[in-house]
Amino acid sequence: MPFVDACNQRLHYSAHRQDLAAQRLALVLVHGAGGTLYHWPSHLRRLPDHDVYALDLPGHGRSQGPGRDDVGAYADCVHAWADAVGLDHFVLAGHSMGGAIAQTFALRYPRRLAGLILVGTGARLRVHPAILQRIRTDKEGVAATLVEWVHGAHASAAQKRQYLRYILAVDTEVMLGDWQACDRFDIMGQLEQITVPTLILVGSQDQMTPVKYGRYLAEHIPDADLTLIEGAGHMMMLEQPVIVASAISGFLDRLRAAA
Repeated sequence: MPFVDACNQRLHYSAHRQDLAAQRLALVLVHGAGGTLYHWPSHLRRLPDHDVYALDLPGHGRSQGPGRDDVGAYADCVHAWADAVGLDHFVLAGHSMGGAIAQTFALRYPRRLAGLILVGTGARLRVHPAILQRIRTDKEGVAATLVEWVHGAHASAAQKRQYLRYILAVDTEVMLGDWQACDRFDIMGQLEQITVPTLILVGSQDQMTPVKYGRYLAEHIPDADLTLIEGAGHMMMLEQPVIVASAISGFLDRLRAAA
């Protein structure tokens, strides 16, 4: 998988392109707090008939640190990364904190986007005080709590173990910065300024960003459609990858047909 220099650091990403000669609308995937590009399953990272890029945010996965403690700073890094990779016009998908980054990107750089996909996120992302207070002193305990909070009833034990491994591998200060960034994020009064076509995906069992968060987004973003993933928790793309990939692929096909 390739690396590129952006934001004054070395950033890691994956790139899936089946036909290098074809000019196709690209999809960019941005993970959430404490995550890596592997929070997007292969069903999405290798979506058939689409060019797909997945980024390790600064300080996450194999990307060089430091991380950030502000959603806007992460959005600017995604912009710098897209410039470095040579992506001029694309669809941006974000999960959880990545969804906050995607919304902020849409407000700051609307001409760069053909569409927006918001997965398990909201216009405001308040964080439980216990998470912020305990990350430095009890990272393992916080991670164990998150494993239960982010998964629906149908998540397998293997999926939960994998999530725990990924989140424990993230530097403690990077994780704290992520949660601080989420806690400060609030664009509830700016959603009507997001003008690109938007797909909103929400899990019916999501405890972190409940269904009402997705409905609020759908009601206030002018060109938005809401899809409910029945039985899925916050990590819906890992719990029900085929259904999520189908919803995203359908949205991309509609954008391509309308272009």
